Amino acid sequence: MKTIISTNKAPSAIGPYNQATTYENLVFTSGQIPLVPSTMEIIEGGIKEQSKLVLEHLRTVLEEAGSSLDNVVKTTCYLANMDDFVQFNEIYSEFFDNANAPSRATVAVKTLPKNVLVEVDAIAFKK
Repeated sequence: MKTIISTNKAPSAIGPYNQATTYENLVFTSGQIPLVPSTMEIIEGGIKEQSKLVLEHLRTVLEEAGSSLDNVVKTTCYLANMDDFVQFNEIYSEFFDNANAPSRATVAVKTLPKNVLVEVDAIAFKK
């Protein structure tokens, strides 16, 4: 059975989707963007600040679903500018160490929602 996951500790959906869904022991997160949950405004700063907030949201949503960053098997990372790749990786490595890092795709896209610099979604499992 599919279960909808929602937490007020991460930004609410800005369209017809949910923060995450689970099916059996799998968790599928929607793309997380760097909105401050209380204001729904983009966090001030550049790629590092936005990346950190996005990954914090991802952790929060996974925890609400009964999972964790340690259980992530795949991420897809969207960057508005591939020139931000190195700085994004610096922040990403603070959340995922090389020994336990998930599979990942990173792509540059023309535009992200609200013109943010980064968006990340994940697939994880629950123990």
